[in-house]
Amino acid sequence: MRNKEKFSVAVRLPNGKIKVKTEKNTKFPKIAQIFFIRGIFGLGYMLHDGLKALIWSSNQQLGKDEKLTKKELFMTIATSFFFAVLIFVAIPFFSAQFFQKDGAWFNILDGLFRIVLFVLYLGIISRMKDMKTLFQYHGAEHKTIFCYEAGQKVTIDNVKQFPRQHHRCGTSFLFMVLLTSIIIFSFVTGAWWVKLGARILLLPVIAGISYELIKVGDKFHHNFLAKMLIAPGIWLQEITTKEPTDKQIEVAMKALEGVKE
Repeated sequence: MRNKEKFSVAVRLPNGKIKVKTEKNTKFPKIAQIFFIRGIFGLGYMLHDGLKALIWSSNQQLGKDEKLTKKELFMTIATSFFFAVLIFVAIPFFSAQFFQKDGAWFNILDGLFRIVLFVLYLGIISRMKDMKTLFQYHGAEHKTIFCYEAGQKVTIDNVKQFPRQHHRCGTSFLFMVLLTSIIIFSFVTGAWWVKLGARILLLPVIAGISYELIKVGDKFHHNFLAKMLIAPGIWLQEITTKEPTDKQIEVAMKALEGVKE
């Protein structure tokens, strides 16, 4: 859990107890407050703090001699980035070129293939036992936040009454990136290597635009048009969130306590 000043991580230890760690967020430079640019910087800093939280929580499950090293972390991120570009950029691109070399239909097919691959990927990994547990904790996080934002006392019984789909979810952001990319890439013309390179280099631009769209959807989430804007991400959370157990909700509540004012 995080607020503007700090983030808190809670993890259930092998002995059943819950351990909590709270740290200050990385401070944003002034340029990071500018419209559009703030999305690019914000996501970068959240990734930085998120990785710190991930390393710490992972290490709580490992023995004292099995800590994750910086080299292992770098190799994991680099490998993940390579396969993300391969699966969600290169494969959709060349698949679309097989049917249509250029023009509007090429961009539409490229975007549709990317969305289909992304949904299939989520559907496949959601069947893995460890990922199902992860998605249950994701659901616990959302339900706990909903309960707190509704002004109700944060108890297990109260938390269980709230939905597990949240309009500020990272899943919604990722789907917004996929939709926005179809529009942005339609303006890129030239040789195949120019269009493929642009699909990688323009990712920060697309992330910045998508961030602002998610902010609009969050601010006006009761508005019909805003609901339509964030609806695909909400639907996708049927996959990326699962109903949590009471013990998982308890962990989410402990993380929330660390950032409540």
